[in-house]
Amino acid sequence: MTALPWGAMARLAGRRALFAVPVLLVVTFGVFAVAAASPFDPVRAYGGTAVLGADQETLDRLRANLGADEPFALRWWDWLTRAAAGDFGDSSVMRQPVAEVIGERLVWSTLLCAVAFGIAVIVGTLAGVFAARRPGSWFDRTVTSLAYSLEAAPVFWVALLAIWLFALQWDLLPAGGLTDTGNEKVSAGQVLSHVILPAGVLAVAQLPWFTLYVRQGVGDALAEDPVRGARARGLSERTVLLGHALRSGLLPVLTLIGSRVPELITGALLVESVFSWPGIAAATVEAATSVDFPLLAALTALATVAVLAGNLLADLLYGLTDPRVKLSEL
Repeated sequence: MTALPWGAMARLAGRRALFAVPVLLVVTFGVFAVAAASPFDPVRAYGGTAVLGADQETLDRLRANLGADEPFALRWWDWLTRAAAGDFGDSSVMRQPVAEVIGERLVWSTLLCAVAFGIAVIVGTLAGVFAARRPGSWFDRTVTSLAYSLEAAPVFWVALLAIWLFALQWDLLPAGGLTDTGNEKVSAGQVLSHVILPAGVLAVAQLPWFTLYVRQGVGDALAEDPVRGARARGLSERTVLLGHALRSGLLPVLTLIGSRVPELITGALLVESVFSWPGIAAATVEAATSVDFPLLAALTALATVAVLAGNLLADLLYGLTDPRVKLSEL
């Protein structure tokens, strides 16, 4: 058994970490710049209805307390220096530290994305492999047509359709939330029943590309000379498919995993909003509409790190599974 190239993996991760630093600087600076140009007033968003009848002096004092009059570049630098020390500031709209806001919601967003991606990988691999085994068959045509149709369907439309069908018409699954109405205690059973519908919708959004690429990759691998030679040697169809074609056919898919992370995050935000899932979607919307600089910058940095980590994971998987690729060259 070949030992894993831990040194090459560590060097690749180190290079990507160094590359991530300027990317995060640019991204967070852009967030502060865009938020400063936003038409939303952070003071009125912070005070809500309480400031509707307030005089100008009160508004100016509140604006000074929030630091809304400071140049956005100065606010960005103050946030950056504190964030480097582990202090991401306080969320003006959530009325609590940013780290607590993200910590309370990130676990539920991670659960949703993990379940959805797991379903998409399993179902997409099975559908793509069986479709590639018999190109042009009724199963292949059905899978391909369904994949292209789902790829064109907006995520929020699929979510609303799922709620109408499974929650309203058939009353099989809850329409949203994390627990049943009136139940303040979170139990594993309730979380399981409530995560099925949003995770299924998010999986459907990720399923088409995975199915189509697996079908194409495995189909191309089945036509290669090594696979034909394996069949000529009398190896079983299962051995040829799983031991040769599937491994070779999945290599192009691994490189796409990282590029799909932004779509997965965007889809998760839409799904969480439709299903009232207590993830980071609601916090992101609140931060954007309320011009909550610290929370908005932290959430954007978190999404950027997720995208960079996805790209790193894809490169590591590709380098480990394809002997032709050297990690030092990635």
